[in-house]
Amino acid sequence: MHVWAVANQKGGVAKTTTTVSLAGLLCEQGHKVLMVDLDPHGSLTSYFRYDPDDIEMSVYDLFMHQGKVSAEQAKKIILHTTKEGVDLYPASTALATLERNVASQGGMGLVISKALATLWDQYQYVIIDTPPVLGVLMINALAAAQRLLIPVQTEFLAVKGLERMTHTLNMVMQSTKKQLPFTIIPTMYDRRTHASINALKKIRELYDDQVFSESIPVDTKFRDASEAALMPSDLDPDGRGVRVYKHLLTHLLNHIQAA
Repeated sequence: MHVWAVANQKGGVAKTTTTVSLAGLLCEQGHKVLMVDLDPHGSLTSYFRYDPDDIEMSVYDLFMHQGKVSAEQAKKIILHTTKEGVDLYPASTALATLERNVASQGGMGLVISKALATLWDQYQYVIIDTPPVLGVLMINALAAAQRLLIPVQTEFLAVKGLERMTHTLNMVMQSTKKQLPFTIIPTMYDRRTHASINALKKIRELYDDQVFSESIPVDTKFRDASEAALMPSDLDPDGRGVRVYKHLLTHLLNHIQAA
């Protein structure tokens, strides 16, 4: 099982789009994929028409058991998506109360890791969609992941958010003694605007080889796919954005083969 976390401490940078796009493309290559929604807003869960306000079981239940669940219990939380071969660990809005409820409990940073361990033979890939804040949910994602994907919108404020995210990552790696390789993914790139061009230039200057060589363009087909609850590659296999995500996936899989 390969586990990727999609994270940034700024919202609206295409974390959910990245999660869904890569999951769909991995499935098309014959892999069984589990997506994990750790964001209390539940955007990934809502994408597939499940209601985070009214869901029977969610990843919140894992935290209530401190991750000590059997394989059978872990499977009960899994929901199917519109793509056969891609499943979902849904979020509930109860996750918003998690920091307050578990603040005094130890061992809460490995809940997701423990739950995924019970599903190790069920999925080839797991992609975790995270909240845009540093807390127990993001810590769980970073602890479980083998690679971090950092989507960053090509605009000035998002570049500042990227600085906070890489600072957080360094702190976590120092405290856990774990090296977590990461890939920065420029998103929502509009080559018609100076803001996008300048932001992309700045990102490449600051992070060099850690930045994916292409940029995910602004593409209304992503919005259309969300409205239809479809993987972007199912809605438009040859769309501009999907083509770049295909290249990104090849890049990420090459890292696995080289390891």
